[in-house]
Amino acid sequence: MEAKRALIGPGYADLSIAQQCELLVLVRSGYYYESVPESEEKLLLMRLLDEQYTRTPFYGARTMTAWLHTQGYLVDRKRVRRLLRLMGLEVIYHKPKTSVPGLSEQRYRYLDNLLSR
Repeated sequence: MEAKRALIGPGYADLSIAQQCELLVLVRSGYYYESVPESEEKLLLMRLLDEQYTRTPFYGARTMTAWLHTQGYLVDRKRVRRLLRLMGLEVIYHKPKTSVPGLSEQRYRYLDNLLSR
């Protein structure tokens, strides 16, 4: 998108900006859009969450929110969850009974002779 925006120039007398955007298959709002940089508060929270996750990767969103409250940052659990997902951090915990065989794992001895043929 940035490459397309660089090709458009207001100095062309015979082509308007709308026509140039149409030729490049770029919406006009995309030409005028300027991205907003991340806020300092959001970057600070992300840095704090990353440092705490490095120390305790088993903390979930609720525990991270409680920890941030002890540090003096009043944030919502939904915001913490969104920031953790944005950074790609996932809680490390035991999954429920993944190595326990179920009832379908029963052995039928009378079938052993039929299956070995």
